[in-house]
Amino acid sequence: MNSFEALGLNEQLVASVTDLGFENPTPIQEKAIPILISGTTDFVGLAQTGTGKTAAFGLPLIQLINPQDKFPQALVVCPTRELCLQITNDLQNFKKKIRGVNVEAVYGGASITMQIRNLRQGVQIVVATPGRLIDLIERKAVDLQKVKYVVLDEADEMLNMGFRDDIDFVLKNTVNRESIWLFSATMPPEVRAISRNFMESPKEVTVGKKNSGNANIVHNYYICAAHQRYETLKRLIDFNPGMYGIIFSRTKADAQEISERLSKAGYDIEALHGDLTQQQRDKVMGRFRAKTLQLLIATDVAARGIDVDGITHVINYELPDDMEVYTHRSGRTARAGKSGISISICHVREIYKIRQLEKMVNASFHKVDIPLGKEVCRKQFFHFMDRLIAADISNGDYETFLPDLMERFAHVSKEEVLQRVAALEFSHFLKYYENAEDLNVKESRTARNDNREYGKPGNARRERGNYNNRDNGFTRLFINLGTKDGFYKASFLQFILDESNLKKDTLGKIDLREMNSWVEVDRSVAGKMIRSLDGKRFNNRAVRMNEADGGFKRPSDDGMPRGGNRTKKERNIF
Repeated sequence: MNSFEALGLNEQLVASVTDLGFENPTPIQEKAIPILISGTTDFVGLAQTGTGKTAAFGLPLIQLINPQDKFPQALVVCPTRELCLQITNDLQNFKKKIRGVNVEAVYGGASITMQIRNLRQGVQIVVATPGRLIDLIERKAVDLQKVKYVVLDEADEMLNMGFRDDIDFVLKNTVNRESIWLFSATMPPEVRAISRNFMESPKEVTVGKKNSGNANIVHNYYICAAHQRYETLKRLIDFNPGMYGIIFSRTKADAQEISERLSKAGYDIEALHGDLTQQQRDKVMGRFRAKTLQLLIATDVAARGIDVDGITHVINYELPDDMEVYTHRSGRTARAGKSGISISICHVREIYKIRQLEKMVNASFHKVDIPLGKEVCRKQFFHFMDRLIAADISNGDYETFLPDLMERFAHVSKEEVLQRVAALEFSHFLKYYENAEDLNVKESRTARNDNREYGKPGNARRERGNYNNRDNGFTRLFINLGTKDGFYKASFLQFILDESNLKKDTLGKIDLREMNSWVEVDRSVAGKMIRSLDGKRFNNRAVRMNEADGGFKRPSDDGMPRGGNRTKKERNIF
């Protein structure tokens, strides 16, 4: 008996699965299908992306559908257009041997008129993104009154994207459903709330540990100065010449800037962000799937639902603010049992985040040195040599040119030929990395203690006392602005970033006091910040900013630095 048949699937579905090349079910399929095939049990499935979740709910759905009834009987809700199309394509493949079952994808960015026309022709399974689905409901173009089965796929991602109210609205409009099937990679409180509010005694199945990462992913991190983050990224790309990966940035501005800089340097890369039209987005994704692009750089929102086989690396240009987002990022690699590498570029003050991630995904993160310039050249050289040896010369009539080649190179030794080939291929690399600096930043004992103890009760004294950052690339600046000037931490941060035109990752801790404040900043840009702010006027008084002498001293109760750091200039500010 076929392994899928043993799960209770009918002959047609088993035949379709066999034709697709699947022999044995994945763990989530093996556990979920026997439960879902009854159609009457609410279900929560926790599994990472790339583990076969679509087949886990898609095969039972198709078996439960009555092809004679030409109205929506099943609804699949997912976060993005890409995932919507992927699920629809998979369902189309699963139902190939079953007549009369129709599937329609409804999503934003495509003609709603065409989608309405297709729905009216008789569709049993609707796969939808939340926004377009609600639009269709309000237009009375789709009737969910007879929907029996509701699937929420990537539920945690939908909630991260702000679709909580939309999900509630959809569930309240499927009043005659027989079951809800919820699939998620993680189980944050918001997902648990959906289970509690809309499901009755759901059967919960977990593949792997909750909030854990894929065991086939290697997690590496590199420490660099904040202002050398781009150079570190470029060096890591060069050190992995066979890389086929996704780079994640926090903002669309960063994604566009990095894409443009790397494109000018000759890399095959495109950016994916919210400013692209749907047509531009489709074009970028088409090129990436066809592997005419080596790299894709994307924001978290833009990358939601991307499912591309063969991704070797995921690079976190910056660590996400929400630690659970890391799980979704890293899950883009190591799919379908393959291995992959997740790389994080961080500065020394972010090590505490790495420790948090280790606990969350239950995996070790390996600190790796940023390659030196010579190491990059060596890696590229041997990669080229491997390609040269493996080059296919069977399809060309190269023997025709062999006599001319032999004559041309008659007086050139084999060693010289190889040297000349290497020179043609690697002259740009050798020139670029000839005097390349070491980008590694040593993690000082002070920083290690500060990160290790970060956020734990009873460590306020330790944090206040560890402000001498001469070993980790940061310095402390004094400024005569504080809460008395109407600032709170977020507005103060925005003020100094706007005035200095610096990026957030160049800053460390901010100690905001009533009369004045202390700002921790990357030493390489401290001068720029002082020049930008010192002497400016704010609320009709002069702003004063300067660097502390001899490291940071804990402020006294009036906000002024103790001891030798309290200069005459500072005493006379007010």
